[in-house]
Amino acid sequence: MTKTVLITGAGSGFGKGTAIALATLGHHVIATTETEEQAAALRAEHPSLSVEKIDITNAADVATLANRDIDVLINNAGFGQTGPMSDVPNDRLRRVFEVNVFGTVAVTQAILPRMSQRGSGRIIIVSSIAGVLAAPGFGPYAMTKHALEAMGKAMRAELAPQGIDVCLINPAPYNTGFNDRMADSMWEWFDDSSVNAPAKEIHKMVGQMVTTNQLDPVEVVERLVELVEAETTTENNFVPENIREILNL
Repeated sequence: MTKTVLITGAGSGFGKGTAIALATLGHHVIATTETEEQAAALRAEHPSLSVEKIDITNAADVATLANRDIDVLINNAGFGQTGPMSDVPNDRLRRVFEVNVFGTVAVTQAILPRMSQRGSGRIIIVSSIAGVLAAPGFGPYAMTKHALEAMGKAMRAELAPQGIDVCLINPAPYNTGFNDRMADSMWEWFDDSSVNAPAKEIHKMVGQMVTTNQLDPVEVVERLVELVEAETTTENNFVPENIREILNL
């Protein structure tokens, strides 16, 4: 059955790949991007996609979603920030929460009333393995993904009686460029004057671990397509499926 799917953060990575895959299967995809420049580039590359600029931290942009009849919302837009919790600047911490948590909540709240009126719909939240694991240096990002875990689990129970399904997908490190940018972000401000400076080598090591031998993002795209089309979902969906066993979680 053809579905109308809105994807945030579709300018690159999982969002872009999933938008293309779903459109190829005949679904009506609304691919949204943070900036108009990203939207223009995506339109030029894939003219068959319906592309809109929706910055999920911009109240005016989010307000335009209120009257949309969306079958499936994929909350994919995200921002990465690394650094030790003892030193991370509060403005950077606020920024990662504004995008990953508050922006995601805002978009979801904008879309939900029409789903509730209809009595059906699905919300897919792109969490991470960092939603259940916090590694040294990745605390700022992991905090936001832990928050999304709480959001998804609460909403799954709250909205099920209204016919609305909520689930989470938890990818391991995949080669989209996102993890590399995130791992580098701490070095924009972290230096030898930082409280956690003695542990600098540990942070470098963890960053290298996360960005080495990353997996093929097609696996996540395929799982997202499955979740869009599935009759029912499970609460958490780890990709690859055995990642928790590998990490002994």
